[in-house]
This record gives sequence, C-alpha cells and structure tokens, in this order.
Amino acid sequence: MSYLNVFICSLLEVLECTIISIDFFIIPLFAAVWIMLPAYIPNPAAALFGGGTPLDFGRNYSDGHRIFGDGKTFRGLFFGVMAGIVTGLLLIWLSATFALTFLPQHTLISVSLLALGALLGDLGKSFLKRRLGKVRGEKWPVADQLDLVAGAFILMLLFDPSWLFAYVTIPILIIIVILTIILHRVVNIIGYFMGVKEVPW
Repeated sequence: MSYLNVFICSLLEVLECTIISIDFFIIPLFAAVWIMLPAYIPNPAAALFGGGTPLDFGRNYSDGHRIFGDGKTFRGLFFGVMAGIVTGLLLIWLSATFALTFLPQHTLISVSLLALGALLGDLGKSFLKRRLGKVRGEKWPVADQLDLVAGAFILMLLFDPSWLFAYVTIPILIIIVILTIILHRVVNIIGYFMGVKEVPW
C-alpha cells in the first residue's frame, strides 16, 4: 500500500471518529441544553427579581418551622416562570427561523411546564428542608442540584408525557443530570459574588 493510500485511510478514520463523536456526544449535549434552558432560567431569575411577600405569608407549619421560608416569594415565582417561558419562546423562534430540526421541538406547553415545574421542584425541596429542620441556605447535596430537574420532568410526565418520552432519552437524561450539577454550582458561585445568593452553593 502506497503512502498516499495510508494517508487517505488514516484521514478517513479520523473523519469517521469525528462524525461518530458529533453524533454520540455533541448533538445529545446540545439537545440536553436546548431541552433544559426553559427550566434552567427560572431559578436564577427568581433569585434576581424576587423579594416581597413570601409564598407562605411568613407562617409556620405544624412542626413549628416555616412552610417555605422568606426566599420563596410571589414575585420570584412569577418572574421566574415568565423568564423561563420567554426563553422557551425564543428557542421556538430560533428553531423555526433557522430550521433547527435536529434539536428537540419545543411547544408553548412544553416550555411552560418546564419553567413552572423547575420552580415547583425548588418549592418542594424547600418544604422538605424545613421539615428536616434545615435552615435557609443550608446544603442538601443532590436535592439542591436536581430539584428543578425532578420538578420539571414530573410536571411534564403528568401533563405532556408524549413530548417528554419523544425527546428525553436515557443518554440525554444522563447528560442533563451531569450538566445540571455542574451548572448549579457555577451559577450559584456567580450569584453569590453578585450579591443575589447568600451562599455559593
């Protein structure tokens, strides 16, 4: 075999590996981010634009602890959900404008459920933290990172399961879990230095 043939074969192997890596990693990564953006935005938006009247009106549960805490407010819930929906509508526009058919196709229902579900998941976690006697800002590993994923997907499962099962495959779910854990840490550190978060976790 000539040197030219060896070079061409080697080049083809490299190109084949590149194509495989794009198909099996890059595209699922983009798909995971695309799916979760309407759920990722609400929490930082709620922290940024929140404040005012708490959702629990400052009341305690039967165990003597707050129901949710001062960090969960009506204004934060409203602006958080709106920010997630607006993000989702932008994704829908981008997909239609640039024919991004290789990415999951959001709908108004899907982005609304993801945005609302993310904050409901956070509320559910806060409720359980209060029941366990954990104070606001206290670490709760795993739950702190994945509450928004659980809330968003549970709401999708209840009200739009066909969309959920059409786009959230096992590989994409694994990527979403890993990505969420990393982004949660990064966003909280940024929020802490901006003065939006009380703790960097």
